[in-house]
Amino acid sequence: MPPKVKVTREEIVEAALALVRESGAEALGARTIAARLHCSTQPVFSNFVNMEELHHAVTEAAYERYFGYLEAERARGVYPPYKAFGMAYIRFAGEERELFRLLFFRDRKEEGVPLRADWMASIELIMQANGFSQEMAERLHMELWVAVHGIATLTAMSFLSLDEEQISRMLTDIYQGVRQKLKEEASV
Repeated sequence: MPPKVKVTREEIVEAALALVRESGAEALGARTIAARLHCSTQPVFSNFVNMEELHHAVTEAAYERYFGYLEAERARGVYPPYKAFGMAYIRFAGEERELFRLLFFRDRKEEGVPLRADWMASIELIMQANGFSQEMAERLHMELWVAVHGIATLTAMSFLSLDEEQISRMLTDIYQGVRQKLKEEASV
C-alpha cells in the first residue's frame, strides 16, 4: 500500500488563498480546498480545529500579502514613505481584488477594528514629516485613509481606472489640502 500523502497546514492555507484570489471568500469550503489539493477533507480538519480557524489563517496570509505590497512600494523609493503606503493600498486593491475584498470589505462590528502596524506606522510618519501632535496626525491620516480607501474600492470594483500618475496627483492634492487646513487651525 502506498504511503499517505501528508498535506501541511501551509499547503492548505496556500490552496485556500488561491481559491479566494480566483473566486472570492465565498468559495472557501473544506470540499473546495480538498479538491484543489486532490485529497479528502480529512487533512483540512486534522490541521484546523474548524473552518473558522482556517478562515483566520487565510485572512492572516492575505494580510501578509498586503504588507508585502506596502514594503515593496516603500522599497521602490518612488514616493515618500507615507504616500507609498497609500499607493500600495490602491495597487493591492487593483491587483488583488478578492484579497482586498476579504480584508477590507467585511463586517467588523463583532471584532472591532484593531490598530494594525500599518496604521500606527502611518501616524508616526505624519508626525515626523509635519511636526504634528498625535491627535493632528490621526486626523490627517483618517481623512486621507477615507480618500485612499474610496479610490481603492472604486478600483477593486472595476468602477474606476486611473493610472499611477493620476492617483499620485490626487493623493498629493488631498494630503496638501488637509495638511494646510490642520496647520491653519493649529495657528489660530
